[in-house]
Amino acid sequence: MSDDELIIVANRLPVEAVTDPDGNISWNVSPGGLVAAVEPSLKGRQGVWIGWNGHYQDPSEPAMPPIPETAEGRDYRIVEVPLDKSDVEQYYDGFSNSALWPLYHDAIATPTYHRHQFDAYRRVNMLFAQAAARAAAPGATVWIHDYQLQLVPAMLRSLRPDLRIGFFLHIPFPAPDLFLQLPWRRPIVLGILGADLVGFQTTGGARNFLAVTERLLGWPANGDVVEVPGAHGGRREAHVGAFAVSVDVERLDEIARRPQTNERAAQLRRDLGNPKTMLLGVDRLDYTKGIDVRLRAYTELLQEKRLDPNETVLVQVATPSRENVDEYQRIRDDVELIVGHANGSLGSIGAPAIHYVRNNLPIEELVALYQAADIMLVTPLRDGMNLVCKEYVASRIDGDGTLVLSEFTGAARELPQSWLVNPYDADGVKEALVAAATASPDERQRRMRAMRQHLAEHDVQRWAREFLERLNAPDNQTRPENRVNRRQGDLTHRERSTNG
Repeated sequence: MSDDELIIVANRLPVEAVTDPDGNISWNVSPGGLVAAVEPSLKGRQGVWIGWNGHYQDPSEPAMPPIPETAEGRDYRIVEVPLDKSDVEQYYDGFSNSALWPLYHDAIATPTYHRHQFDAYRRVNMLFAQAAARAAAPGATVWIHDYQLQLVPAMLRSLRPDLRIGFFLHIPFPAPDLFLQLPWRRPIVLGILGADLVGFQTTGGARNFLAVTERLLGWPANGDVVEVPGAHGGRREAHVGAFAVSVDVERLDEIARRPQTNERAAQLRRDLGNPKTMLLGVDRLDYTKGIDVRLRAYTELLQEKRLDPNETVLVQVATPSRENVDEYQRIRDDVELIVGHANGSLGSIGAPAIHYVRNNLPIEELVALYQAADIMLVTPLRDGMNLVCKEYVASRIDGDGTLVLSEFTGAARELPQSWLVNPYDADGVKEALVAAATASPDERQRRMRAMRQHLAEHDVQRWAREFLERLNAPDNQTRPENRVNRRQGDLTHRERSTNG
């Protein structure tokens, strides 16, 4: 038994294997958004992170080197959950990313439902629950994360009823009529309700979950509290709240103030030909991110001469993602076709219209790109929060820069000073790009100042602190800033203050 204070359970570990040119493998910090959000909550405290290392077990391949349990600058331990090839194909590529991911993102792509994939999902969730049960000390706090592990809270409670269990969903929770098409809707909802506290990015997601709970199970909420039947006729409370995840503002500010970061930002502008206007997109290569719509809108503006192709450049960073899933292969091919057509028709030798980078970039390089860019384009068709836009704002220590942001992100509620757009409306996206490109310095700085002030007050440490404090509160009372009111249009305290 461990005496660790906090147990994090997530699909992926906070480290990933990196192979150098000589074939040597080392473990580096993972670039994922969940890791960036959650890892700061373990700083300065004992803890455990339980997850999969990103590589399936294959007897025909050389074994992966062990991950050091602890490393310099990391106080917490790492516990691996090994998965084989079938687990990865059925649980991860299958049910998690071919059924749940598209369904939770408003069925932008058609979800596919297969019983054998859900069976694998249930089996792998039990592996995670068992690992957490072994690692947790009596009465420990366990924080479970995201859509891949929605059965774990109830499974863990059945194994270790002494634990304090929290669950946070990082992606949207869909409207009831969408969610209820899921064949395994009941075990998913019961799995989530195994937690003492269930967290969502927005009050809309929390309201959707409460509505599903009432329609599906007949358990109406008393405010934000669902009474869950327990063993031997007893009952317990599952609290539901909205907690807007954020970024490590202090770390991003520190990186942005390094002389080498400023030098790199200036070098990037020079390498791009010192354009008058530099636009930037940074996304996982995912069909929910709206990359194709954004690129088409930009290309049309160049064709219409509303943006001068000789003075304007777009850099699109697209991190490879889930390339074993058909929909991801399709969006990769579509994006590359759009880039190739734009550069062939609008670019020139040595001066492409779109600079396309299909690679993972370290945070230091991203901050330099954020500093170099005049306009940040964040236009997902649906996103639970989106941290790229927050990273951009936190990195703009010069107080300048403009943000074009999809209204279908959780972040839109917190950053209303951005140019908000409907990403399905190509003409609206074009108008916002032109407005952002022609905004006066005073307007740019006024908007950026307000957004930076909000982030300074709502960083990732505050997000983790509020969730864990509420999870561990003696009476687990609903705090005003996280209260969910299911009446349409009634905002939380946080949303009211954000929107002025």
